[in-house]
Amino acid sequence: MKINVITQAAIKINSGDRVIYFDPYKVEGEKADYIFITHDHYDHYDEHVIKHLLKEDTRVIIPKILEDKVNYLNNYLVVEPNHSYTIDNINFITVPSYNTNKSFHPKDKDYVGYIVELENKKLYIMGDTDRTLEVDNVKCDICFVPIGGTYTMNVDEAVSYINDLKPEVAIPIHYGSIVGDKSLGTVFKNKVDNNIKVELYI
Repeated sequence: MKINVITQAAIKINSGDRVIYFDPYKVEGEKADYIFITHDHYDHYDEHVIKHLLKEDTRVIIPKILEDKVNYLNNYLVVEPNHSYTIDNINFITVPSYNTNKSFHPKDKDYVGYIVELENKKLYIMGDTDRTLEVDNVKCDICFVPIGGTYTMNVDEAVSYINDLKPEVAIPIHYGSIVGDKSLGTVFKNKVDNNIKVELYI
């Protein structure tokens, strides 16, 4: 499995012969087999980029709030929080993704994060969220955690969450461009417990 965080929260994963994107934003290059979208904000749902990445058989996974905007897609799946799904041979679970003390991502919008099983690992792509009861109940091997603050948890909140979650690998996202200096990645890495591997891509 090859992982890359391109910018903001845009994640690309090569797993076997599959190319999987999460929230592609300012992405060029390799076409997608699967595209997962967490919510409808411009830096997560970038229609221009999605159209660029599409092949005839690309599968796109979207939250319900986007259902009326994707008539250009041939093949998509609408998901809601707190459900389990299988698409082809990929199993995944949706986790609610929302703010608890700010108004950018209300819970009633039904935004989602994804726990996706790839190569016997559970990858948790959190989306734009604060620390909530639902994310505290997650178990995963690799966690893509937002650290930029303003719209999501900040770096100290992210560190506290990761140290409690104890994944094998933590990968910070959602910083370094729109909000949060690139140096936040190093701050995060230095504060996370030493027994948790931190990988920086931004």
